[in-house]
Amino acid sequence: MNTGTRAPGATDDGATGGGATRGGTGSGTTRGGATDEGAAGKRPGPPARAPRPRPPAGRLPFPAVVTGLLLALAAACLASLALGSVRVPPGQVLDALTGRAGPSPYRTIVLDVRLPRVLLGVVVGAGLAVVGAVLQALVRNRLADPFLLGISSGASAGAVLVLVVGVGGGITTTLALPAGAFAGALVALVLVYGLARRGGTMTGPRLVLAGVAVSYVLSALTTLILAAAGRPEHFREALYWSLGGLGSARWDTLVLPAAVLTLGLGVLLALARPLDLLLVGEEDATVLGLDTARFRAAVFVLVSLVTAVMVAASGAVGFIGLMAPHAARLAVGAPHRRLLPVAALGGAVALVLADLGARTVTAPQDLPVGVLTALIGGPFFLWLMRRRPEGAPL
Repeated sequence: MNTGTRAPGATDDGATGGGATRGGTGSGTTRGGATDEGAAGKRPGPPARAPRPRPPAGRLPFPAVVTGLLLALAAACLASLALGSVRVPPGQVLDALTGRAGPSPYRTIVLDVRLPRVLLGVVVGAGLAVVGAVLQALVRNRLADPFLLGISSGASAGAVLVLVVGVGGGITTTLALPAGAFAGALVALVLVYGLARRGGTMTGPRLVLAGVAVSYVLSALTTLILAAAGRPEHFREALYWSLGGLGSARWDTLVLPAAVLTLGLGVLLALARPLDLLLVGEEDATVLGLDTARFRAAVFVLVSLVTAVMVAASGAVGFIGLMAPHAARLAVGAPHRRLLPVAALGGAVALVLADLGARTVTAPQDLPVGVLTALIGGPFFLWLMRRRPEGAPL
């Protein structure tokens, strides 16, 4: 019976690696250069069964990783609902979630204050992580994150402009602030896209440079708007919002981010194979039939819009889109069909835990969650820089 052959170094998931080969010709297995059939005086044994597929070396089984992250996310959410400036007993949390609790202060805290905040943390963390993973493939730069392209600076400029101009009443917090942030992010998107596109093509390095330039210009514009306003309260509001926070979460603010995340993640999962092709290089991807310029432009628009909605909902929360994709890649590898769901769950867990820390470290006051993510993400960024081999591309 012929068990088939494999190319040397091919792993079970189709990625090229340094694993041992399996199979060969003949009905026996080869050991020390002699087959079982060829051993003198021995009867041939039964055909060897094909070994059970294993993940590549250093990778974990995808179902086990997803299950572990789901359990970690559930635990993080329950802890975030119970802990804070006011501690809610776990039994009261479960009663509120299952509807067994009657009207009480605990029920109000859990359902009306903390649960929308926790769910917004799940949505925003997942969205930023997914966008970070895709951007790292688009620009072929492992240090890329959703804020590399100036979108957060554009959102900050739009939100600050709304704060300075003022719309009046509660409209500023419910409609005008997210709308201003979203409009600013779209302006940044158009600027970056226009500067990076030259001669009908758009390359990764040019995209990064355009994003950095637009980010600096829009940050300076934000400072100019605040200075011209001459009102100190605007500085405080803009500073808190630019550092990121989930304190303004309400049930009505969850609808748009959740819808955009669901649609965006579904589309990106459908585009997993073209994203994998980008990892092998533009020339090879073109040979394999991918129109890299058009594909990169379309996905760039999609992930920029997702980022804009997330930033409009929570402010500029940094480094989630850098850390979560790297952790996911270490766990399940680079193929995007596995990477994107794992990165989304990891980003959700990270932001929920970071927000829990922001609410408890300086309780009863809230610390901007972006401060904690920056304190963790900064050293992580430096670790990535030191881990990169000398002379290797980013």
